[in-house]
Amino acid sequence: MKTVNPSCDNLEHSTVKEVPITCDEYNGLMNIQSVVLKMTAENLGSELIFDKLCQMAEKLLPNSVASIMILDNKTKRLNVLAAPSIPQKGKDALMGLKPGPGGGSCGNAVFHNEPTFVKNTFKDAKWSDIRDIAYNFNICSCWSMPIRKKNGEPIGTFALSSFEHRLPSLFHKNLLQTAAEIVLIVLNLKRQKQTILKNQKRIKLFATALESTNEGLFVTDKNNKIIEINNAFTQVLGYNKDEVLGQDPKIFASGKQNKRFYENMWHNILTNGHWSGEIVNRKKDGSLLTQWLNISTIKQADGSVENYLAEFADISELKQTQAKLEYIAFHDELTGVYNKKYLELLLNKPDKFSSLVLLNIDNFSYINLAYGFAVGDELLKAIVRELKTMSNKNENIFRINSDEFAIICNESNLTIYDKINDLKSYFSKLTFTIDNISLNISFSYGISLDDDVSLQNSALALKKAKDAGKNQMVIFNKKITTIDKQQREEFIKYNNILHDAIKFDMLVPYFQGILDNKTNKINKYESLVRIEMGGDIITPYKFLQIAKLSGMLPEITKIMIDKSFEIMSKNSYKFSINITEDDLDLQYLQEYLNIKSKEYGIKHSRVILEILEGVSSVGKEDNLKQLISIKEDGYKLAIDDFGSEYSNFERVLDLEIDFLKIDAKYIKNIDTDKKSYEIVKSIVYFAKNAKIQCIAEFVHSHEVQDIVKKLIIDYSQGYLFSKPAKKLIGELKH
Repeated sequence: MKTVNPSCDNLEHSTVKEVPITCDEYNGLMNIQSVVLKMTAENLGSELIFDKLCQMAEKLLPNSVASIMILDNKTKRLNVLAAPSIPQKGKDALMGLKPGPGGGSCGNAVFHNEPTFVKNTFKDAKWSDIRDIAYNFNICSCWSMPIRKKNGEPIGTFALSSFEHRLPSLFHKNLLQTAAEIVLIVLNLKRQKQTILKNQKRIKLFATALESTNEGLFVTDKNNKIIEINNAFTQVLGYNKDEVLGQDPKIFASGKQNKRFYENMWHNILTNGHWSGEIVNRKKDGSLLTQWLNISTIKQADGSVENYLAEFADISELKQTQAKLEYIAFHDELTGVYNKKYLELLLNKPDKFSSLVLLNIDNFSYINLAYGFAVGDELLKAIVRELKTMSNKNENIFRINSDEFAIICNESNLTIYDKINDLKSYFSKLTFTIDNISLNISFSYGISLDDDVSLQNSALALKKAKDAGKNQMVIFNKKITTIDKQQREEFIKYNNILHDAIKFDMLVPYFQGILDNKTNKINKYESLVRIEMGGDIITPYKFLQIAKLSGMLPEITKIMIDKSFEIMSKNSYKFSINITEDDLDLQYLQEYLNIKSKEYGIKHSRVILEILEGVSSVGKEDNLKQLISIKEDGYKLAIDDFGSEYSNFERVLDLEIDFLKIDAKYIKNIDTDKKSYEIVKSIVYFAKNAKIQCIAEFVHSHEVQDIVKKLIIDYSQGYLFSKPAKKLIGELKH
């Protein structure tokens, strides 16, 4: 970059007389336009064009440099686009120039959107923010012309920076204006070329995609005559372009769709502009194919239809696969007949069936064991063939499980006997020969009729038939066959009651007093769970087994511990609470007892945990360790219903049991049953030697109590002294 003395005052002047443009100057402008347009026409790069423009402008203003700066839309800062005569340091200094009142000639030109001509950059306030650039690169004056879009918005500048203090002449202003317009033209052309190139790529990509897609495409005119197809069309339907151009697509019609179908299709196309659906068409070779067809309208600007675009996919293979999957889903793999899933589907439909027969092969498991599963499978297939022979056109055969079949019949109650007797007679005379093994079979039959037709009712009848022996038939009867069903309903009923009882706090402890036979006083109680609901009191007999099956026993135990501890915190009685193997399996019991004992101030020695004999005798090792640990914490242990199960005396000693509660079945008849008397006597003898106290349960009469006292049993519990109640009865003397 050329340098001159910055203080060249002799060159400063306040005004420049507007001198008309000379012919040489005019020719210079024309030459710039001619050269740049020629370079543009030759598709030379915009960088070369802009550099050439700057260099030609510099020749028309000696002792100057030209630059093009463009506004960044994101940062709103000016960056150098072209400046071939400015050193790299100068370009770097100008990069990121912020438009504004102090942003130099270019910053002002963009900020105010007007030409900015600065004569003295060292003094002019317009250069206040970038004065160091003027000094560092000896820029004495700078003239900048905004480059504007068609709407007048500035997008950059074209500038001439001079090493002399001067203002532009009319010619130089025209030079700046011409150069700015040329930059805009080149930028627009560049942008247009990029857009065209991008569109060309998109069109090429789109065309390639249309030709490469596996989906067939064809376009019709507004009169529904084919004007274009793609490769997939030919591959799928077999027609080439010459054979279908100008044709109506109805040439593909298979005749499988009726007139109503096409009327609905065209109604949707004309009303909604599109239609999609499944259709069967015919290929050129006459074969049929199932298609998924999409038809859309292509409209002109005025909304009138110009074309119809149809896109289709061959889904014949998909339909075959779907049919195969449906077959697999609803058929038995071994025998090929319908399966249980399909039977349930039919029974859930509103169609009514006269009867449903379940047939279970008698002793089929023995055939599998004796001859192997391969023989069993072949036998099943042979049986199905014979059942098909015996069935009429209106009957379906189903395989329910390994050795059980079903037949939906239309026989009434009067003729179903004949149907079953025919089956019995037919199979009784039939011998199956498989791998040189001769086999004869019979069935057990369970039948449901008329309004009672259901898989469950037939299954209940079949169970009764199997219980009665081989080759038996039972027809479902609500009064005879519904015992199991009633039990199921009872389970559901009390399961719901139990959930409500826990949810709404209806579980309560009832206390039954235990009499000390030495003092004739009740000094301990057993806490027994009850449900109080709507004025009714429900005993554990109704819901404990259900609670076990539902996994709710631990929840009940926690409630009983909490409520019993709260009540017993108001007195000093000892009391027992029943715990289960489920409680021990969850391993929460010891910690929960300790928390509640502390909460209610209950001494551990007051609490007796009653466990069933099975838990103590054959219980899990981990559970036994828990009981020992609970015992070490000071709680007492009692074995409930002792003598009812295994009576593992060694385990009783290992656990250091405090109480044996002799099973009620021995106590209740001890006054009349010698065997019971001897068993109780043996238990008491063992307990005395082991220093374990005994409690006699179910003491219901004075006669029983007299025997209990003669055997020197420590405690008595039963209705003779105390019925379970919410309130403690206190002391009772005899």
